[in-house]
Amino acid sequence: MTYAPPRDAEELAAAIARDGVEFLLVMFVNLYGKPCAKLVPAGTAGLLMREGIGFAGHAADGLGQSPADPDVVAMPDPGSYMPAPWQDGLAVVQCDLRVEGEPWPYAPRVILKRQLDRLAARGMVFKAGAEPEYFLLERDEAGRLKVADPLDDAGSPCYDARAASRNFAHLAAVSRAMNRLGWENYSNDHEDANGQFEHNFGYADALTTADRVIFLRYMVHMLARREGKIATFMPKPFGHLTGNGLHLHLSLWGDDGAELFAGQDAHGLGLSGLGRSFVAGVLEHAPGLMALTCPTVNSYKRLGAGAATASGSSWAPGYATYGGNNRTQMLRVPAPGRVEARCVDGAANPYLALAGLLAAGLDGIDRQLDPGPPNQHNLEHDGQGRGKPLPRTLVHAVAELGEDAVLRAALGKVPGGEYCDYYAAVKQEEFAAYHSQITDWELHRYLLAC
Repeated sequence: MTYAPPRDAEELAAAIARDGVEFLLVMFVNLYGKPCAKLVPAGTAGLLMREGIGFAGHAADGLGQSPADPDVVAMPDPGSYMPAPWQDGLAVVQCDLRVEGEPWPYAPRVILKRQLDRLAARGMVFKAGAEPEYFLLERDEAGRLKVADPLDDAGSPCYDARAASRNFAHLAAVSRAMNRLGWENYSNDHEDANGQFEHNFGYADALTTADRVIFLRYMVHMLARREGKIATFMPKPFGHLTGNGLHLHLSLWGDDGAELFAGQDAHGLGLSGLGRSFVAGVLEHAPGLMALTCPTVNSYKRLGAGAATASGSSWAPGYATYGGNNRTQMLRVPAPGRVEARCVDGAANPYLALAGLLAAGLDGIDRQLDPGPPNQHNLEHDGQGRGKPLPRTLVHAVAELGEDAVLRAALGKVPGGEYCDYYAAVKQEEFAAYHSQITDWELHRYLLAC
């Protein structure tokens, strides 16, 4: 059985009754992509749709509020309704935040919706597909993290049929859940690191895909916990293993259904002139975009890790380049009419990442930028001078974001200033907290050397 998304309060009530839902998780995410929610009896859905439900925004964190500010009110989007296939009687609905009746500009979902509304005024629709990667882990007797499957220790574990089969129960549970929700799951595989997995599902409009990424992370965490395991989408939990990406496949469509990225080009990639200009825009704004697509200190330990991983590849870009079916590029064109952004990792807030990518691409279209010929090189081994290097740390990426007028405008204004400056301040504080720590590496290297 699949679920057509409700379009209004009446259809939401009908879906709740049809699915035997007893409770709704009324959910939103903060700046960090953390799912915040209240558990609400389904019988109050009518009131919920009319009035929403309040949260202390300062307590939720990352929403630009102090303890003295009025509640943020979560207003459910009925189209985001998703029953929890693993938990009878439970469903999730994503929300947009309001304060005193107005959309709250610090809310990531509001930021993306604002960008999509601007795009709709052009007669266009932004679609995206996502490839979330994660590890299944557990703790040993000393509390240290390790791969949950003790036999998953191959030097080259990618696509390992035996490792996938040993984790059949988990992978099948996620796949069944996605298909019950109508996501069109078409692949579930063991990725390049020990204990690492990926699920692929059909693309949709960008807001729906962002909602699904949030739901999938939540679902995978819950299903892993039921098996006594830990799931993590952290970009780089192990120094010697490949990290977790969130590759996003992007395309623009006319509101009449026309595929706007598909066309003929001199390089045989199947990109229209509009598609090439979108690519050029993303490349131009790549340094600042990285603060949104790779948003943690840990993110930059994944990028360009290359030979430091067991497989000898990081599968993550180090340069702002594009190419055809070449996974060492930041932007890959795997097939005509779509572009894969490989500069997004597992910690990314999908609403902010997609909003930034769209704004950058539209700037390229508006200015009719040309990305030039595609890069043909293996940039993990031959990258020097082949493209603009991407920021090496979070603090460098945040500095680039602050200087990018297009991304600054896309993130919008907030009470007393601009969201870009708020985001930058949060991330600078995060970097400072990290940088103040004394690590074992430092003690080992410097304690007796100084």
